[in-house]
Amino acid sequence: MLGRMTSDADSADALAGRLLQAHTRHTVDELLRPETFRRLVDEEIDGFYAEAGTMPLEQAMPRALIKAVAAKYTVQFPVEGAIPELVGRVAARLYRHDVNRGTRLADVLDTRSFDELAVTLAEMPLSRRAVRTVLESPVTVDLAAEMAQRAVEHRFGASRGRWRRVLDARLERMTRWGAGMVLDAAREDSDVLLLDAAREFWRGHAQENIEGFRESVNDDDVEDTVVLVFEFWRTFRHTEYFQVLLDAGIDEVFDTYGGTPLADVLADLGIHREDLIEEALRFGPPVIERLHAAGFLEASVRRRLAPFYDSPEFRAALAGD
Repeated sequence: MLGRMTSDADSADALAGRLLQAHTRHTVDELLRPETFRRLVDEEIDGFYAEAGTMPLEQAMPRALIKAVAAKYTVQFPVEGAIPELVGRVAARLYRHDVNRGTRLADVLDTRSFDELAVTLAEMPLSRRAVRTVLESPVTVDLAAEMAQRAVEHRFGASRGRWRRVLDARLERMTRWGAGMVLDAAREDSDVLLLDAAREFWRGHAQENIEGFRESVNDDDVEDTVVLVFEFWRTFRHTEYFQVLLDAGIDEVFDTYGGTPLADVLADLGIHREDLIEEALRFGPPVIERLHAAGFLEASVRRRLAPFYDSPEFRAALAGD
């Protein structure tokens, strides 16, 4: 009796081994052959649209979980070590790239597009309000008056002797009056002035190579900018203000799309069935082929299938239970 049970167990183990080998070979072959891989892609994506794609966003992904993930990668995720260093190296490489030597500013943004952009920015209510706020600020008048006064003193020399206070006071009144007059005039046509200044800059630099701007921005400036951005982000992300904004942004997405099926959310983002298939066929075959060549593909498939063929469920199915 014991011998028969042992024989049955050995037979089951042998069958499980053969089935595992056949199943693994079949799955690997499906992944490697272009026609069967394409069929798998079509089936899975069509299955998503017919099944999971019909689920509302908030049912598939509760907003509390999304907030937890967002908090992890924006607040808790470290920005020290390799990340700032890598960003700095990328920025430096782009800054020193040879393409900057033969590329003109006009090659990046043509004159017509620049003019349309400049007009749009100059006529934006936000731009006008920002300029008006600066021009109407007492601080701006003080700064302009001080600059004018220093220019006069630099040109003609500062007053000396007992008349110094009187002359300085008159000079300050005159420069303040002049600065105020200039700012008042500029306030009326601030958008025109901004547009003219932008166009003048463009006419003067559009045909220059981008490399020429290195005279204004050097390697140290690029490095300092990267450091400043990371230092700001390091502190800003821990503020209550940022956390409130982050949660509010996620709430807005879920308030807008929470009841919308996943497939429709993707469509609103411009992602359709054809896009998913295209990217799957773009990345899938070369990655799978490299995994197979390295011996990882079959091992991975076997690792996923083996537990079933060694499980009580398989034994019960084999016994007809």
